[in-house]
Amino acid sequence: MAEIETPHGFVSSGKKRAGRDDLDGGDDFVVLKKSKMSPAMAWEDPAALFAAARHEFGEHGGVNMSIEASATFTVMEPDTMRRMFSGELGPDRDFFIYSRHFNPTVLNLGRQMAALEGTEAAYCTASGMSAISSVLLQLCSSGGHVVASRTLYGGTHALLTHFLPRACNITTTFVDIGDLEMVKNALVEGKTKVMYFESLSNPTLTVANIPELSRIAHDKGVMVVVDNTFAPVVISPARLGADVVVHSISKFISGGADIIAGAVCGPASVVNSMMDLHQGALMLLGPTMNAKVAFELSERIPHLALRMKEHCHRALVFATRMKKLGLKVMYPGLEEHPQHQLFKSMVNKDYGFGGLVCLDMETEERANRLMHHLQNFSQFGFMAVSLGYYETLMSCSGSSTSSEMNAEEKELAGISPGLVRMSIGYIGTLEQKWSQFEKALSRMQDSGVLYKN
Repeated sequence: MAEIETPHGFVSSGKKRAGRDDLDGGDDFVVLKKSKMSPAMAWEDPAALFAAARHEFGEHGGVNMSIEASATFTVMEPDTMRRMFSGELGPDRDFFIYSRHFNPTVLNLGRQMAALEGTEAAYCTASGMSAISSVLLQLCSSGGHVVASRTLYGGTHALLTHFLPRACNITTTFVDIGDLEMVKNALVEGKTKVMYFESLSNPTLTVANIPELSRIAHDKGVMVVVDNTFAPVVISPARLGADVVVHSISKFISGGADIIAGAVCGPASVVNSMMDLHQGALMLLGPTMNAKVAFELSERIPHLALRMKEHCHRALVFATRMKKLGLKVMYPGLEEHPQHQLFKSMVNKDYGFGGLVCLDMETEERANRLMHHLQNFSQFGFMAVSLGYYETLMSCSGSSTSSEMNAEEKELAGISPGLVRMSIGYIGTLEQKWSQFEKALSRMQDSGVLYKN
């Protein structure tokens, strides 16, 4: 097996595994091969960067890469295993130990994610939360400090508020990420290790000033970690100054609402440290992605840019029409959005302003009634958490994905009890779906409970 030259691997050298073990060692396990990209393409269209990355072929020449389903890998020489465990030989030379450490198929997906986000390296995990928690545990030690946006996904907020202080003695100061003075004052030089925020916040769609926040953090020697789940392709945080970009791949990148997965994209030094046999959070905590899942996702990323354009196009059209109807709409593509110009200055050209729209119905009762009509009367969408599906998904954030936050925390984050988060899908025609929305709205008006701005 080892004497066959396979196309597997996500390596900087491009060399294949040899039958002999007299190769030079190296620890650049997950570096994207930059020579495969034109220097002039750096930080250009994410779809172009993705297309410029090396394409892996199947073992027998298939246009799709092979799935490496093995949990463990053989060696040809007895001493090779010792050299792999000592770090002399590794995935950079196509030497693999065990799929919790490195797997060729998962490495290939990481290469794709690195190309998409414009980072030096990436590695993929079993969930978005495992990517987030692993990054924070890698960058922060006991006694460490995080400065984070007060408007975050509920699970991330709970991790920072409850779990990390209790289990790891890592504390967090939550700030209004739009108040740069508050952010500066929260940073404790020598103690704060990470500034954490979402490029587009869940669920309020608040836009983070990534260049300014990164500058502030870097002036104090603080690493910037950005969750870009809401805006893949639309915005490139690493281009704007972020150090590490995390994703829940389960959402837009997957697109099928059938896979749970995450990714960590950033410098090779960070990603490699997370896979270290002795100190790596991903290696030792083990949130391992299955190779078959990695293959599935690698087949979906090539059409992500096309899907995002349609998600964003429909979101803008619907938000504009909802606004004209007098509804209280939050969408960064609207000129009335407080960070519209900021977002416009950061987005990648031609991809729009994101695929999520929020409607504030003021009360949970009104929100629930609207969603009931939209799903059960007009078939506009589904009442479900998550996002990025081809159908529109709707949830009342305060009582669902942000339920981990208490009433005061939700108020500070700007989460109204009646906030309806909509992930706008692209199934059917735009006019067909808009007609379904109006039909549900008409039913609301007839019942006398419709709230308008």
